Order: sequence, then structure tokens, then C-alpha cells
Amino acid sequence: MREGSLEAPTRHPLAWQDPDFYDEAKLDAEMRRVFDICHGCRRCFNLCDSFPRLFDLVDAAPSEELDTVRSEDFKQVVDACTLCDMCFMTKCPYVPPHNFNLDFPHLMLRYRAVEAKKHGVPLVDRELAKTDRNGKLAALAPAVANWASDAGNGLTRPLLEKRAGLHREAALPKYAGTSLTAQARAQAPAVNEAAPGFGRRAVLYATCFANYNDPGIGRAARAVLAKNGVATEVVHPRCCGMPLLEQGDIAGVARAAAEVAAALGPWIEEGHDVIALTPSCALMLKFEWPLILPQDPAVARLARATFDLSEYLVDIARKEGLAPGLAPMTEPVTLHIACHSRAQNMGQKGAELLRLIPEAKVTVVERCSGHGGSWGFKKRNFEVALKVGKPVARQAAKQAGGYLTSECPLAGVHIGQGMEKLGGEAPKPALVAHPVQLLARAYGLME
Repeated sequence: MREGSLEAPTRHPLAWQDPDFYDEAKLDAEMRRVFDICHGCRRCFNLCDSFPRLFDLVDAAPSEELDTVRSEDFKQVVDACTLCDMCFMTKCPYVPPHNFNLDFPHLMLRYRAVEAKKHGVPLVDRELAKTDRNGKLAALAPAVANWASDAGNGLTRPLLEKRAGLHREAALPKYAGTSLTAQARAQAPAVNEAAPGFGRRAVLYATCFANYNDPGIGRAARAVLAKNGVATEVVHPRCCGMPLLEQGDIAGVARAAAEVAAALGPWIEEGHDVIALTPSCALMLKFEWPLILPQDPAVARLARATFDLSEYLVDIARKEGLAPGLAPMTEPVTLHIACHSRAQNMGQKGAELLRLIPEAKVTVVERCSGHGGSWGFKKRNFEVALKVGKPVARQAAKQAGGYLTSECPLAGVHIGQGMEKLGGEAPKPALVAHPVQLLARAYGLME
């Protein structure tokens, strides 16, 4: 139960189409109101770097209060926010319906939207956010793209750091030669008609990452779902817009939401559930889009029909029971619960999923990895991202051997880099991109 309110937290729609949303004086007044509450509470001091930056500003001010903090210094607080939503979901006692009506992440988003409207989004950031375009281009020559982006490439990575602002040591996502949607068109797994879940139908929203970077997540998901009687199709109308949200381009997110909702609408009408393969995209479809387009019935219908991948498989296990054939897992696994999984307010579905495997020994880490999507790749953020994620890396490194996984594949790679920084002679756990791949291995569906 939250201090300060006895009711469940709720979120208000974003008033991004209201001219007052972009009024700088009104924004500054709201920033000062919220920051003063945060300064008086300080419960979120260890969540991310935004709050230490805010509290340091206040403590260094002449009056040691917010009234003598300069408004132009607020930007450093905003720039450290990764929109993980953890302050809203897990820490803040003053979220709606409390009369303080505090929504820190959406206030940071508003500040960025005002910045974007006033100054525009920098060219490099705009280009990096074109994930569909970038994925299609990289697929034309994936070996070249992966060579150029490899952290060990002393020729290209310094150039990327200088021109694109991507830290030369940050592990960037690799690209696949064939997209998940193309692979799905070529071969659909045979559905097990004897499975308890037979009769379910689902459409997998591929997401940019699973479509262009790691189709293995989607292949494993389809194989496990087919084993459990679920017929699936794979679609990817376009990116969910999370990179645009990070930049404050709310109108761009709204366009993405309308387009994807229109594309998936016929599948929902035919009785298909919608499964998002990564938690950030599931969060967008289920929660962020309805707050951006609250009057759009197609967006609302899609939100009701959408499941996170782990959430959907656990739902089958609870309602129908999983198909038999899972082999015991003899090696331990550390599971990182990603922030955008936690923000969906669905419980530790990744842990529940792994514990369906006989004899599974699962250690759960429920703390931010520090990565924050594309935020953690940036030169100005990478070292901070490692610092924020260091407690997670330490805990993961305690497990000698076995597996490390996270429902957020970017978080998993970042934790791996954090473990490398810690050093040590003990063997590190092997990284698995998503828990569903361990379930697929237990079924003998893939190596």
C-alpha cells in the first residue's frame, strides 16, 4: 500500500494537443511544484541519476531550497530520465489520485516535447530513431553493419562516437540478415493440436528489435506457442515509437499508434490476441498509446488485446496448462526483471515463466540495469548507465556459470558489459536474450 493514498495509482491522459502543454512559463511552474515535492521526500534517490542531480542542485543552491535553483539547470535532471516509469510505479506516494497529482516521467516527457517544439530534435537523434529504416538498410549487408558497429572496431567506433554521439565502448545491437517477418513467411511451425492451449490464435507484433536485430526471440516464441497449440502470425507494421517518445516527439508516437492499431485491428476482429515480443513495445501498446490518443477506439481495442510475451505464456499455463515435454533445467539462471516489464504492473511474469521448467533454479534481480534504451548508448550517458546498473551486474556476477537473461534484450547485454567491467576469474553466466528461449530449449525445440 502506498503512503499518502489508499487508492490504486492512475494516470491522466497526456494533454499534448493543448497549447498550454507547451507554455514555457506554465511548464516551469509545474517543474518547480513537482521538484519541490520531490526535494521534500527524496524517496527516489537511488532509482536513477535524475533524482541525485535534482537533490544536488537544491543542496548547492544559496538557500538550499528550490527557490534559488536556476530554471536552466533543470535540463540536466530531464536529460538523465530514461522514462523507465519506476518512480511512478514503485516509489512515489504522491501519484494520482493523490491531490499532489505527481507524474514525474510524464513531466520529463513534457519538458522534452517543449524542447523539441522550440528547437527541433537534433539530426543525429532523428536518424537513430528511424529503427525500421535502419534495420532494412543494415539487412542489405549485415556483416558490414555489424563490423562497423562492433565495440572492438578501433577504426569506426571513434567516428561513431564523434559523429553520432554513441560511446565507443557501448555494445550496440547486431543486425540479422533476414527479418523475423521474412522468416515467418517462409516457415510456420506446426501447431500441436493435442496441446491444452489448442484453439488460441495470436499475432506476434515483431517489434524492431526482434524483427531486425534478434529474430531468434520470435522463432523461440512461435515454436513454444505452437507446441502449446497456439497458431501464430508475425506482423510488423512499423516501430512502436518508443525512440520518438524519448525525444519528446509525441505527435510522431501518435502517428505510429494510429498506424499500428489500424493494421492490427482486423486480426483482433478475427479473434487473435496480440503479443508484443519486447516489454518496452508492450508498454507502449498497452499503456502509453491510450494516454496519448485516449479518444481513439482502435488504440483502446488494441490495448485491451495486447499481452507481453511472458505474460501470455503464463496465462496459458494458468488457464489450460502447458503441453508436456519440458526437460529439467540443471543450470542456474539469473533473471533481470526489466523496468518496462515492471511498469506493465503484471507481476514477475518472466520468473513465473522460467519456474514452469522442472527443477529450474531462478534468482530474480528486480532493479534497473541502467541502460534505458538508446539513452545508455550515448557518450554522455554510458558511464552513468554503468554506474546505475552496477548493483545488478554485481548480483548477476555472483552466479558462476549458468544463464543470465532479461525480458529486455538490451538490458541483458548492458548487464553483461557491467559484469565484464567488474572483472574476476569466476566464469560468467551465459547471456540468453529472452526467457522464452530457455523454455524453447527445455522443450527441445532449439539449441
